[in-house]
Amino acid sequence: MVEKITLDNGVRIVCEHIPHVRSASIGFWFGVGSRHENAQINGASHFMEHMFFKGTTSRTAIQIAEETDQLGGGLNAFTTKECTCFYGRVLDSDLRQTVDLLADMLFHSKFCESDIEAERSVINEEIDMYEDSPEDLVSEELLERVFPDSTLSLPILGTKTSLKNINREALLAYKEAHYVPERLVIALSGNFSTDDLTHIKDIFGAMARQPVLAADSATYVPAFTVRKKEIEQNHLCLLLPGLSSVSEDRYTAQLLLNILGGGMSSRLFQTVREKHGLCYSIYSFGASYRDLGALGIYTALSHETEEKALALILDILRDLRTNGVTQAERDRACQQVKSAILMSLESTSSRMNSLGRSELYRSQIPTPEETIARYDSVSVEGIYTLAQRFLDFDQLSFSAVGQVRDIAQYRDLLS
Repeated sequence: MVEKITLDNGVRIVCEHIPHVRSASIGFWFGVGSRHENAQINGASHFMEHMFFKGTTSRTAIQIAEETDQLGGGLNAFTTKECTCFYGRVLDSDLRQTVDLLADMLFHSKFCESDIEAERSVINEEIDMYEDSPEDLVSEELLERVFPDSTLSLPILGTKTSLKNINREALLAYKEAHYVPERLVIALSGNFSTDDLTHIKDIFGAMARQPVLAADSATYVPAFTVRKKEIEQNHLCLLLPGLSSVSEDRYTAQLLLNILGGGMSSRLFQTVREKHGLCYSIYSFGASYRDLGALGIYTALSHETEEKALALILDILRDLRTNGVTQAERDRACQQVKSAILMSLESTSSRMNSLGRSELYRSQIPTPEETIARYDSVSVEGIYTLAQRFLDFDQLSFSAVGQVRDIAQYRDLLS
Protein backbone atom coordinates (compact mmCIF):
# COMPACT_ATOMS: atom_id res chain seq x y z
CA MET A 1 0.00 0.00 0.00
CA VAL A 2 1.23 3.50 -0.84
CA GLU A 3 1.52 5.99 2.00
CA LYS A 4 1.69 9.74 1.44
CA ILE A 5 3.14 12.10 4.04
CA THR A 6 3.18 15.88 3.68
CA LEU A 7 5.64 17.62 6.00
CA ASP A 8 4.89 21.00 7.57
CA ASN A 9 7.18 22.74 5.08
CA GLY A 10 5.41 21.24 2.05
CA VAL A 11 7.80 18.37 1.23
CA ARG A 12 5.81 15.34 0.07
CA ILE A 13 6.95 11.78 0.79
CA VAL A 14 5.30 8.90 -1.07
CA CYS A 15 6.41 5.43 -0.08
CA GLU A 16 5.53 1.82 -0.75
CA HIS A 17 6.84 -0.86 1.58
CA ILE A 18 7.73 -4.16 -0.12
CA PRO A 19 9.08 -6.42 2.66
CA HIS A 20 9.98 -9.45 0.53
CA VAL A 21 12.77 -7.67 -1.45
CA ARG A 22 16.29 -6.69 -0.35
CA SER A 23 16.52 -3.46 -2.33
CA ALA A 24 15.15 0.04 -1.85
CA SER A 25 14.81 2.68 -4.56
CA ILE A 26 14.61 6.34 -3.62
CA GLY A 27 14.20 9.43 -5.76
CA PHE A 28 14.24 13.14 -4.93
CA TRP A 29 11.97 14.75 -7.51
CA PHE A 30 12.14 18.52 -7.82
CA GLY A 31 9.49 20.19 -9.98
CA VAL A 32 12.06 22.37 -11.68
CA GLY A 33 13.58 22.08 -15.16
CA SER A 34 14.52 24.11 -18.21
CA ARG A 35 10.98 25.50 -18.35
CA HIS A 36 11.72 27.46 -15.15
CA GLU A 37 14.75 29.22 -16.67
CA ASN A 38 15.15 32.17 -19.01
CA ALA A 39 17.23 32.60 -22.13
CA GLN A 40 20.13 34.19 -20.20
CA ILE A 41 20.63 31.22 -17.85
CA ASN A 42 19.21 28.49 -20.05
CA GLY A 43 20.73 25.19 -18.97
CA ALA A 44 20.87 26.09 -15.27
CA SER A 45 18.73 23.13 -14.11
CA HIS A 46 20.90 20.63 -15.94
CA PHE A 47 24.04 22.44 -14.79
CA MET A 48 22.80 22.17 -11.19
CA GLU A 49 22.31 18.43 -11.66
CA HIS A 50 25.97 18.09 -12.60
CA MET A 51 27.25 20.33 -9.82
CA PHE A 52 25.56 18.37 -7.03
CA PHE A 53 28.04 15.57 -7.77
CA LYS A 54 31.13 17.85 -7.69
CA GLY A 55 31.78 18.00 -3.96
CA THR A 56 30.27 19.21 -0.70
CA THR A 57 31.64 20.83 2.43
CA SER A 58 32.35 17.35 3.83
CA ARG A 59 32.93 15.20 0.71
CA THR A 60 35.10 15.75 -2.34
CA ALA A 61 33.88 14.76 -5.79
CA ILE A 62 36.05 11.64 -5.72
CA GLN A 63 34.71 10.70 -2.29
CA ILE A 64 31.16 11.01 -3.62
CA ALA A 65 32.11 8.79 -6.56
CA GLU A 66 33.82 6.21 -4.32
CA GLU A 67 30.93 6.14 -1.85
CA THR A 68 28.47 5.77 -4.72
CA ASP A 69 30.39 2.79 -6.12
CA GLN A 70 30.71 1.27 -2.65
CA LEU A 71 26.93 1.35 -2.25
CA GLY A 72 26.77 -0.99 -5.23
CA GLY A 73 23.37 -0.06 -6.61
CA GLY A 74 24.52 3.37 -7.78
CA LEU A 75 23.22 6.93 -7.80
CA ASN A 76 22.27 9.02 -10.79
CA ALA A 77 20.21 12.01 -11.90
CA PHE A 78 18.35 13.41 -14.89
CA THR A 79 16.81 16.71 -15.95
CA THR A 80 13.75 17.33 -18.11
CA LYS A 81 11.87 20.46 -19.12
CA GLU A 82 9.75 20.30 -15.97
CA CYS A 83 11.64 18.28 -13.35
CA THR A 84 15.04 17.22 -12.02
CA CYS A 85 15.42 13.89 -10.24
CA PHE A 86 18.25 12.48 -8.09
CA TYR A 87 17.81 8.79 -7.47
CA GLY A 88 19.40 5.56 -6.38
CA ARG A 89 18.71 1.86 -5.89
CA VAL A 90 20.63 0.16 -3.11
CA LEU A 91 20.42 -2.67 -0.63
CA ASP A 92 17.93 -2.00 2.15
CA SER A 93 20.81 -2.00 4.66
CA ASP A 94 22.42 0.92 2.77
CA LEU A 95 19.33 3.10 2.44
CA ARG A 96 20.13 5.47 5.30
CA GLN A 97 23.68 6.03 4.06
CA THR A 98 22.27 6.76 0.59
CA VAL A 99 19.82 9.31 2.03
CA ASP A 100 22.65 10.99 3.96
CA LEU A 101 24.82 11.16 0.85
CA LEU A 102 22.09 12.60 -1.35
CA ALA A 103 21.04 15.08 1.34
CA ASP A 104 24.64 16.26 1.70
CA MET A 105 24.83 16.78 -2.07
CA LEU A 106 21.53 18.66 -2.19
CA PHE A 107 22.12 20.85 0.86
CA HIS A 108 25.89 21.34 1.10
CA SER A 109 27.37 21.33 -2.40
CA LYS A 110 30.19 23.88 -2.69
CA PHE A 111 29.75 25.08 -6.30
CA CYS A 112 33.44 25.94 -6.63
CA GLU A 113 34.23 28.23 -9.56
CA SER A 114 36.95 25.85 -10.77
CA ASP A 115 34.46 22.96 -10.82
CA ILE A 116 31.93 25.14 -12.61
CA GLU A 117 34.45 25.97 -15.34
CA ALA A 118 35.36 22.29 -15.75
CA GLU A 119 31.71 21.23 -15.87
CA ARG A 120 30.89 23.93 -18.39
CA SER A 121 33.36 22.22 -20.71
CA VAL A 122 31.79 18.82 -20.00
CA ILE A 123 28.29 20.10 -20.85
CA ASN A 124 29.58 21.73 -24.04
CA GLU A 125 30.83 18.27 -25.02
CA GLU A 126 27.38 16.88 -24.15
CA ILE A 127 25.79 19.45 -26.46
CA ASP A 128 28.18 18.37 -29.23
CA MET A 129 27.24 14.74 -28.54
CA TYR A 130 23.57 15.54 -29.14
CA GLU A 131 24.52 17.39 -32.33
CA ASP A 132 26.00 14.08 -33.50
CA SER A 133 22.79 12.19 -32.66
CA PRO A 134 20.34 13.07 -35.45
CA GLU A 135 17.51 10.99 -33.91
CA ASP A 136 17.58 13.25 -30.85
CA LEU A 137 18.36 16.40 -32.81
CA VAL A 138 15.44 16.18 -35.22
CA SER A 139 12.81 15.94 -32.49
CA GLU A 140 14.42 18.51 -30.19
CA GLU A 141 14.77 21.01 -33.04
CA LEU A 142 11.03 20.78 -33.61
CA LEU A 143 9.95 20.78 -29.96
CA GLU A 144 11.94 23.99 -29.48
CA ARG A 145 10.02 25.69 -32.29
CA VAL A 146 6.40 24.67 -31.74
CA PHE A 147 6.23 26.47 -28.38
CA PRO A 148 7.46 29.97 -29.35
CA ASP A 149 7.64 32.81 -26.84
CA SER A 150 7.63 30.30 -23.98
CA THR A 151 10.41 28.91 -21.80
CA LEU A 152 9.14 25.46 -22.85
CA SER A 153 11.05 26.09 -26.08
CA LEU A 154 14.39 26.28 -24.25
CA PRO A 155 16.72 23.27 -24.69
CA ILE A 156 17.36 21.28 -21.53
CA LEU A 157 21.15 21.43 -21.93
CA GLY A 158 21.15 25.14 -22.68
CA THR A 159 23.31 26.61 -25.42
CA LYS A 160 27.01 27.29 -25.53
CA THR A 161 26.15 30.99 -25.35
CA SER A 162 23.82 30.75 -22.35
CA LEU A 163 26.24 28.49 -20.46
CA LYS A 164 28.77 31.35 -20.46
CA ASN A 165 26.39 33.30 -18.19
CA ILE A 166 26.21 30.55 -15.57
CA ASN A 167 28.59 31.14 -12.66
CA ARG A 168 28.54 30.38 -8.94
CA GLU A 169 26.37 33.38 -8.12
CA ALA A 170 23.82 32.47 -10.79
CA LEU A 171 23.62 28.84 -9.66
CA LEU A 172 23.18 29.71 -6.00
CA ALA A 173 20.45 32.23 -6.84
CA TYR A 174 18.71 29.67 -9.04
CA LYS A 175 18.87 27.05 -6.30
CA GLU A 176 17.51 29.46 -3.71
CA ALA A 177 14.60 30.43 -5.95
CA HIS A 178 13.55 27.02 -7.24
CA TYR A 179 14.79 24.14 -5.06
CA VAL A 180 12.14 24.74 -2.43
CA PRO A 181 10.23 22.29 -0.21
CA GLU A 182 6.88 22.52 -1.99
CA ARG A 183 8.57 21.53 -5.24
CA LEU A 184 10.08 18.37 -3.71
CA VAL A 185 8.60 14.89 -3.84
CA ILE A 186 10.56 12.08 -2.19
CA ALA A 187 9.54 8.71 -3.63
CA LEU A 188 10.57 5.48 -1.89
CA SER A 189 9.82 1.89 -2.87
CA GLY A 190 11.20 -1.37 -1.51
CA ASN A 191 12.28 -2.67 1.85
CA PHE A 192 12.72 0.05 4.48
CA SER A 193 12.01 0.48 8.17
CA THR A 194 10.00 2.98 10.17
CA ASP A 195 13.32 4.36 11.43
CA ASP A 196 14.47 4.90 7.83
CA LEU A 197 11.32 6.90 7.13
CA THR A 198 11.72 8.93 10.32
CA HIS A 199 15.30 9.68 9.30
CA ILE A 200 14.12 11.07 5.95
CA LYS A 201 11.42 13.19 7.62
CA ASP A 202 13.89 14.63 10.12
CA ILE A 203 16.39 15.67 7.44
CA PHE A 204 14.01 17.14 4.88
CA GLY A 205 11.58 18.56 7.40
CA ALA A 206 14.32 21.07 8.28
CA MET A 207 14.05 22.78 4.89
CA ALA A 208 12.62 26.28 5.26
CA ARG A 209 9.31 26.92 3.50
CA GLN A 210 9.62 29.33 0.57
CA PRO A 211 7.30 30.73 -2.12
CA VAL A 212 6.95 28.75 -5.33
CA LEU A 213 7.64 30.55 -8.62
CA ALA A 214 5.38 29.33 -11.42
CA ALA A 215 6.58 28.67 -14.96
CA ASP A 216 5.04 30.56 -17.86
CA SER A 217 2.27 29.22 -20.07
CA ALA A 218 2.77 27.86 -23.58
CA THR A 219 0.82 27.53 -26.82
CA TYR A 220 1.42 25.07 -29.66
CA VAL A 221 2.13 26.77 -32.99
CA PRO A 222 2.85 24.73 -36.15
CA ALA A 223 6.45 24.97 -37.37
CA PHE A 224 8.68 23.62 -40.14
CA THR A 225 12.46 23.36 -39.86
CA VAL A 226 15.30 21.62 -41.71
CA ARG A 227 18.96 21.12 -40.83
CA LYS A 228 21.49 20.04 -43.43
CA LYS A 229 23.95 17.45 -42.16
CA GLU A 230 26.36 15.19 -44.03
CA ILE A 231 24.93 11.86 -42.91
CA GLU A 232 23.68 8.82 -44.81
CA GLN A 233 20.01 8.96 -43.77
CA ASN A 234 17.46 11.72 -43.50
CA HIS A 235 15.88 11.84 -40.06
CA LEU A 236 12.28 13.08 -40.07
CA CYS A 237 9.90 14.11 -37.30
CA LEU A 238 6.22 15.05 -37.60
CA LEU A 239 4.32 16.67 -34.72
CA LEU A 240 0.68 17.38 -33.95
CA PRO A 241 -0.86 18.86 -30.79
CA GLY A 242 -1.28 16.39 -27.96
CA LEU A 243 -2.45 16.07 -24.37
CA SER A 244 -1.10 17.48 -21.14
CA SER A 245 0.35 15.14 -18.52
CA VAL A 246 -2.74 15.63 -16.33
CA SER A 247 -5.40 15.07 -18.99
CA GLU A 248 -8.04 12.46 -18.18
CA ASP A 249 -7.76 11.31 -21.81
CA ARG A 250 -4.11 10.28 -21.44
CA TYR A 251 -5.03 6.57 -21.29
CA THR A 252 -6.90 6.84 -24.58
CA ALA A 253 -3.98 8.74 -26.11
CA GLN A 254 -1.54 6.03 -25.03
CA LEU A 255 -3.54 3.36 -26.87
CA LEU A 256 -3.86 5.59 -29.94
CA LEU A 257 -0.07 6.09 -29.99
CA ASN A 258 0.48 2.36 -29.53
CA ILE A 259 -1.78 1.49 -32.46
CA LEU A 260 -0.19 4.19 -34.62
CA GLY A 261 3.48 3.37 -34.02
CA GLY A 262 4.08 1.69 -30.69
CA GLY A 263 5.21 -1.79 -31.69
CA MET A 264 5.84 -4.28 -34.48
CA SER A 265 2.12 -4.70 -35.17
CA SER A 266 1.51 -0.93 -35.33
CA ARG A 267 0.26 0.66 -38.51
CA LEU A 268 3.41 2.68 -39.16
CA PHE A 269 5.74 -0.27 -38.65
CA GLN A 270 3.70 -2.72 -40.70
CA THR A 271 3.06 -0.33 -43.59
CA VAL A 272 6.19 1.78 -43.99
CA ARG A 273 8.78 -0.78 -42.92
CA GLU A 274 7.34 -4.29 -43.37
CA LYS A 275 5.15 -3.86 -46.44
CA HIS A 276 7.14 -1.24 -48.36
CA GLY A 277 10.65 -1.67 -46.90
CA LEU A 278 11.30 2.07 -46.80
CA CYS A 279 13.01 2.36 -43.42
CA TYR A 280 14.53 0.45 -40.53
CA SER A 281 13.17 2.55 -37.65
CA ILE A 282 9.76 4.21 -37.37
CA TYR A 283 7.68 4.91 -34.28
CA SER A 284 5.26 7.31 -32.62
CA PHE A 285 5.81 9.12 -29.33
CA GLY A 286 4.12 11.53 -26.96
CA ALA A 287 5.57 14.63 -25.28
CA SER A 288 3.40 15.73 -22.36
CA TYR A 289 3.77 18.78 -20.13
CA ARG A 290 1.63 20.24 -17.34
CA ASP A 291 -0.60 22.27 -19.66
CA LEU A 292 -0.26 20.84 -23.17
CA GLY A 293 1.56 18.23 -25.22
CA ALA A 294 2.46 16.90 -28.65
CA LEU A 295 2.02 13.69 -30.63
CA GLY A 296 5.06 12.78 -32.71
CA ILE A 297 6.24 10.39 -35.42
CA TYR A 298 9.92 9.68 -36.12
CA THR A 299 11.61 7.81 -38.94
CA ALA A 300 14.99 7.66 -40.68
CA LEU A 301 15.45 6.73 -44.34
CA SER A 302 17.14 7.70 -47.57
CA HIS A 303 16.53 10.87 -49.53
CA GLU A 304 15.11 8.78 -52.36
CA THR A 305 12.44 7.03 -50.27
CA GLU A 306 11.28 9.84 -48.00
CA GLU A 307 8.65 11.19 -50.41
CA LYS A 308 6.87 7.84 -50.61
CA ALA A 309 7.22 7.29 -46.85
CA LEU A 310 5.72 10.69 -46.02
CA ALA A 311 2.77 9.97 -48.32
CA LEU A 312 2.17 6.66 -46.54
CA ILE A 313 2.41 8.28 -43.10
CA LEU A 314 -0.19 10.88 -44.10
CA ASP A 315 -2.45 8.14 -45.47
CA ILE A 316 -2.23 6.29 -42.15
CA LEU A 317 -3.07 9.43 -40.18
CA ARG A 318 -6.00 10.25 -42.49
CA ASP A 319 -7.37 6.74 -42.14
CA LEU A 320 -7.11 6.91 -38.35
CA ARG A 321 -8.93 10.24 -38.34
CA THR A 322 -11.62 9.10 -40.79
CA ASN A 323 -12.23 5.47 -39.81
CA GLY A 324 -10.76 5.08 -36.33
CA VAL A 325 -9.34 1.74 -35.15
CA THR A 326 -10.60 -1.83 -35.02
CA GLN A 327 -11.59 -3.68 -31.87
CA ALA A 328 -8.69 -6.09 -32.43
CA GLU A 329 -6.20 -3.21 -32.58
CA ARG A 330 -7.64 -1.68 -29.42
CA ASP A 331 -7.52 -5.00 -27.56
CA ARG A 332 -3.94 -5.75 -28.67
CA ALA A 333 -2.70 -2.28 -27.67
CA CYS A 334 -4.48 -2.45 -24.33
CA GLN A 335 -2.95 -5.83 -23.52
CA GLN A 336 0.52 -4.63 -24.49
CA VAL A 337 0.28 -1.56 -22.24
CA LYS A 338 -1.16 -3.53 -19.31
CA SER A 339 1.56 -6.17 -19.60
CA ALA A 340 4.24 -3.47 -19.43
CA ILE A 341 2.61 -2.01 -16.31
CA LEU A 342 2.36 -5.35 -14.52
CA MET A 343 5.90 -6.41 -15.40
CA SER A 344 7.27 -3.06 -14.18
CA LEU A 345 5.87 -3.86 -10.73
CA GLU A 346 8.68 -6.39 -10.32
CA SER A 347 11.23 -3.54 -10.15
CA THR A 348 11.52 -1.24 -7.15
CA SER A 349 13.08 1.35 -9.47
CA SER A 350 10.07 1.34 -11.79
CA ARG A 351 7.68 1.55 -8.87
CA MET A 352 9.62 4.46 -7.38
CA ASN A 353 9.56 6.27 -10.73
CA SER A 354 5.81 5.79 -11.01
CA LEU A 355 5.27 7.10 -7.47
CA GLY A 356 7.45 10.17 -8.01
CA ARG A 357 6.04 11.16 -11.40
CA SER A 358 2.42 10.61 -10.38
CA GLU A 359 2.71 12.71 -7.25
CA LEU A 360 4.82 15.44 -8.83
CA TYR A 361 2.65 15.92 -11.92
CA ARG A 362 -0.82 14.94 -10.74
CA SER A 363 -0.74 14.91 -6.93
CA GLN A 364 -2.40 11.52 -6.94
CA ILE A 365 -1.15 7.95 -7.15
CA PRO A 366 -3.54 5.41 -8.66
CA THR A 367 -3.08 1.76 -7.72
CA PRO A 368 -2.02 -0.62 -10.52
CA GLU A 369 -5.55 -2.00 -10.48
CA GLU A 370 -7.00 1.49 -10.95
CA THR A 371 -4.59 2.22 -13.81
CA ILE A 372 -5.45 -1.04 -15.57
CA ALA A 373 -9.16 -0.33 -15.11
CA ARG A 374 -8.67 3.05 -16.83
CA TYR A 375 -7.07 1.36 -19.84
CA ASP A 376 -9.80 -1.30 -19.89
CA SER A 377 -12.40 1.48 -20.01
CA VAL A 378 -10.98 2.95 -23.22
CA SER A 379 -13.30 2.18 -26.12
CA VAL A 380 -12.88 2.08 -29.87
CA GLU A 381 -15.24 5.04 -30.03
CA GLY A 382 -13.10 6.97 -27.53
CA ILE A 383 -9.97 6.45 -29.63
CA TYR A 384 -11.85 7.57 -32.76
CA THR A 385 -13.06 10.74 -31.04
CA LEU A 386 -9.53 11.57 -29.86
CA ALA A 387 -8.10 10.94 -33.35
CA GLN A 388 -10.61 13.34 -34.86
CA ARG A 389 -9.74 15.91 -32.22
CA PHE A 390 -5.95 15.88 -32.62
CA LEU A 391 -5.11 14.58 -36.10
CA ASP A 392 -5.64 18.03 -37.61
CA PHE A 393 -3.35 18.52 -40.59
CA ASP A 394 -3.62 22.30 -40.32
CA GLN A 395 -1.63 21.87 -37.08
CA LEU A 396 1.07 19.64 -38.57
CA SER A 397 4.72 20.47 -37.77
CA PHE A 398 7.77 18.96 -39.43
CA SER A 399 11.52 18.70 -38.95
CA ALA A 400 14.23 17.08 -41.06
CA VAL A 401 17.95 16.53 -40.47
CA GLY A 402 20.33 15.19 -43.09
CA GLN A 403 20.77 15.68 -46.84
CA VAL A 404 17.40 17.36 -46.88
CA ARG A 405 15.22 19.33 -49.27
CA ASP A 406 14.23 22.92 -48.59
CA ILE A 407 11.25 23.77 -46.40
CA ALA A 408 9.00 24.72 -49.33
CA GLN A 409 9.41 21.26 -50.88
CA TYR A 410 8.49 19.53 -47.62
CA ARG A 411 5.46 21.79 -47.24
CA ASP A 412 4.32 20.68 -50.70
CA LEU A 413 4.86 17.01 -49.85
CA LEU A 414 2.85 17.35 -46.64
CA SER A 415 0.09 19.64 -47.92
